[in-house]
Amino acid sequence: MTEPTADALRRLLDLEAIRDIARRYAHCIWRRDADGAAELFAENGVMDTGDRPPLVGQDAIREAYRAILPSSEFLPFVHDHLIELDGDRARGTCHLDLRVRREGQRFLGAGYYDDQYVRSSNRWRFASRRLTMQFLVPFLEGPAPGRSGTG
Repeated sequence: MTEPTADALRRLLDLEAIRDIARRYAHCIWRRDADGAAELFAENGVMDTGDRPPLVGQDAIREAYRAILPSSEFLPFVHDHLIELDGDRARGTCHLDLRVRREGQRFLGAGYYDDQYVRSSNRWRFASRRLTMQFLVPFLEGPAPGRSGTG
């Protein structure tokens, strides 16, 4: 078995660090941690949810998240993360399964993030993140009609 090269090792470390950004972002949203989520973006990073003007910069992201996260519950699950490295920049896509509770209503959704990443100060961050929702539909609690819900 051959020893991995320094380049191969650097590539694996970069891929894992980038995947960790998406996981940490989901974790921050679960915990309603606006500051933690904003810190995952480059200083001039962009968050585009697709349904309102993009948020530009950590401060704008932090302010918007501080406004919405306390009154809503977003439970994102990210997976199927594809990444293309290009030196200190990269791009990727990861899929999203989403549960939401907002204004007393529950929703189920699915979509994906198109991400641009940048390495600065030896740390990977989002340069931009664009959310595309395939669907977000109301979810009725309880068992399906005609089912007892007991197993």
